[in-house]
Amino acid sequence: MKYILFRFKGMLLLLLCTWISISLSYGQIHTALFTSSDKEIEGAFEWAKGMAMSYKGEENDHVGPWYEAALPSRFAFCMRDASHQCIGAEILGWSEQNLNIFSLFAKNISVSKDWCSYWEINKWNKPAPEDYRNDKEFWYNLPANFDLLYATWRLYQWTGNKSYIEEPNFIYFQEKTVDDYIDKWVLSADSLFFRPSHVNVPIPYNEKDYFHSCRGLPSYTEGIPGMKMGADLVAALYRGLITYSDILKTKGQTGKADIYARKAEQYRNSLETEWWSNENSQYYSYYCDDGKFRNDEPGTYLLWFDALKDIKRKNHTVEQIITSKSNVENMSYWPYLLYTNGNWTEARNIILRLSDSTTARREYPEVSFGVLEGVVKGAMGIDPDAEEYSISTLSRINGGNSATILDLPILQTFVDLSHRSDHQSEMTNKGKKSFIWKAKFSGIYASITVDKSSAPVNKEFDSQGKPITFVMVPMDPGKHASVEAFK
Repeated sequence: MKYILFRFKGMLLLLLCTWISISLSYGQIHTALFTSSDKEIEGAFEWAKGMAMSYKGEENDHVGPWYEAALPSRFAFCMRDASHQCIGAEILGWSEQNLNIFSLFAKNISVSKDWCSYWEINKWNKPAPEDYRNDKEFWYNLPANFDLLYATWRLYQWTGNKSYIEEPNFIYFQEKTVDDYIDKWVLSADSLFFRPSHVNVPIPYNEKDYFHSCRGLPSYTEGIPGMKMGADLVAALYRGLITYSDILKTKGQTGKADIYARKAEQYRNSLETEWWSNENSQYYSYYCDDGKFRNDEPGTYLLWFDALKDIKRKNHTVEQIITSKSNVENMSYWPYLLYTNGNWTEARNIILRLSDSTTARREYPEVSFGVLEGVVKGAMGIDPDAEEYSISTLSRINGGNSATILDLPILQTFVDLSHRSDHQSEMTNKGKKSFIWKAKFSGIYASITVDKSSAPVNKEFDSQGKPITFVMVPMDPGKHASVEAFK
């Protein structure tokens, strides 16, 4: 009861402080502010921001800077949850927390755990006892290593901090994950349907002991008897190897990068040729010991790991998600995924459902962080690229509404962005780093002006094959620019 009262009081205090802007000088924490003519979405963001901020760790916690990314009663962060929550944390200005959390996961990979890390680490800087007994007996979901690798790449892209791809602990984690981890857990592309259901089990083995039977689950979905392989793990393998290939490219190791890109493609081909059900027009969810596929889960992770390239099949997967029932953990991925896959109305509806006071378990940390990412990356269409040092934007605000985000920390600077309409946006670079603003608009436009002067028009297509018109605008520190597109 004391814990609940403490949370409640903390929430009230944080909600009262939502609109207080923190110092604008780089190096101090910035927390983005969001307003919109769509007051329901604005309210959802305010709620999510206040809720998420209540999960920030204390300064004197043994683990160092952190935030909760697990069941709150555990005072811990989990590999899957943190990999999902990390961009929401950056929106809150928690770069220090992210770097600490992901460094801890990376450096705790070990041969004694068969190249796993700790599934959860608590504020006392210990593996959470709910999931860990010793290096031979612990809970672990095998997509986690690849999800974490993908998360560190996205954090690099968002922050421009090369520690995520160059620091020795991260390099070691990458190298062990894409080779030794795959070998140790029998995850090569030609072993997906032939591997044992339980690999690297403690001896003697006790099926009823979760730290035995769940030491290396081949999916994020739990409690499926006799599961040999999950489609989400196949998608995670693809994304992990593609991510590693991308990291190698940034270092000029193109030959080695091509090797891992080809390995990644084997897993994606498996999804398309072996996991797709023509009869049901959807991807199977699991392959089990009885030699049969099951398809009773929405394809959230297939989209999260961006493993689907066939637009028609991807759209079927999106429809499956929209029409399915799921827990809030799974639903917390949907706002961002639905916005970026063309279902703006449904994405907005999910944000409102997740933030609704009647929604059961909306206080689970992933929910508020997922709403933050859904609004900023989804509705506002903000997408940084650390290699080009550019920030793309695209308004997906529903119904012709306008929206503004202030003091957003990104690429080692801070930006204000306003979408005045679906064809007019403004940006200010308030920090000390220059970047290129890639101002994008959905559809075909004949001309674009930057600060009322004509500018070169560029065209591309989104993941759904729909046309995008954009312009590249250099943004030096202190610069404000207004862009408008015309039919």
